[in-house]
Amino acid sequence: MINQEFKDMIQAPSVIRALAGYANKRGQEIGYENVFDYSLGNPSVPVPDELTKTMIELLQTKDSSFLHGYSPNPGNPVSREVTADFLNRKFGMDYTMEHIFMTSGAAGAVAHALRCVTKPGDEVLTFAPFFPEYNPYVNKTGAVLKVVPADTSSFQINFDAFEEMLNPKVMAVLINTPNNPSGIVYSTETIKKLAEILSDKQKEYGHDIFIVSDEPYREIVFAGVDAPYVSKFYDNTLSCYSYSKSLSIPGERLGYVAVNPRATDAKLIVPMCCQISRGTGHNCPASLIQIAVAKCIDLTSDLSVYETNMNILYKELVDLGFEVVKPGGTFYIFPKALEEDANAFSEKAKKYDLILVPSDSFGVKGYFRMAYCIDTEKVERSLEALRKFVKEEYGR
Repeated sequence: MINQEFKDMIQAPSVIRALAGYANKRGQEIGYENVFDYSLGNPSVPVPDELTKTMIELLQTKDSSFLHGYSPNPGNPVSREVTADFLNRKFGMDYTMEHIFMTSGAAGAVAHALRCVTKPGDEVLTFAPFFPEYNPYVNKTGAVLKVVPADTSSFQINFDAFEEMLNPKVMAVLINTPNNPSGIVYSTETIKKLAEILSDKQKEYGHDIFIVSDEPYREIVFAGVDAPYVSKFYDNTLSCYSYSKSLSIPGERLGYVAVNPRATDAKLIVPMCCQISRGTGHNCPASLIQIAVAKCIDLTSDLSVYETNMNILYKELVDLGFEVVKPGGTFYIFPKALEEDANAFSEKAKKYDLILVPSDSFGVKGYFRMAYCIDTEKVERSLEALRKFVKEEYGR
């Protein structure tokens, strides 16, 4: 008999993916250029030329077994060493390659990190709004995800609710900054307060509480925004990264877990990740992309278009009367819908070929997410459809 649990999941597919599918189908009817698809966070800027050239050069000059053979379980040694050096230079850390485990994107990093620091029955807290896939990421480990209600005034951490939910069963706190879906970046003040609370609770409960810091948007931070590196402020931090956004290579599935050298049992966590891989079927990302990215570690794509798009949308949304907290990074904006039912709001928007993601699956009701990782020209063309939608449906 097939597994009923996963069979049941088929009946509740990702809302984001469902809307992206609708947008593609609608695009076949009227031309995708006429569908203002703000559903899927798929990077829109080109891969850096230098990365493309590096991959071509590697393919033309290096032995195929070196490029395409298995790498060791923790990842390519050079890739791990270069990653540690990069983090040390950028954030003043003291990682070595022994603290770096290469993964299939940030999803693979989070999946490994959670299994390292929880066991079945433990609780993991996260903060609304949150990426909906955290539910399977956590719950399929046997741990239980609990969601702290949002502070919708700022989308920083709701500390009153957080402290009420803390209890001895909590073994990890899963955070995402810069945040999907809100675009908010947790401030230094927020991270310091989080670290202080968890440090006190570790002493009170007599066990470690790890921060699993999901950081795929770490390089997409807008001008003047305070964006602290979480591991600088809390020893028991596992930093989970992906190159999907910074280098625009989501399909290459490359990321890593960086274990804070001052974490409890820091030297054991990467070897533990190797053992976790044996049970999950994950055995390192592709060798070629590990080698190529290691040679381009200081590069990013030209990410400036995301701030340009954010400013265009933020101004228009405010002018139309939406309540919206201005993003500090990512390529998402999270306005309050013009009615309580965000699903009804998003369904009405489809009549205007605006594809907006309702907020319920993000742990907040009455909002919607726009993923503005699309061409600026298309963002600008979408404004007329947005104005028409708001006027005809809501009289504004």
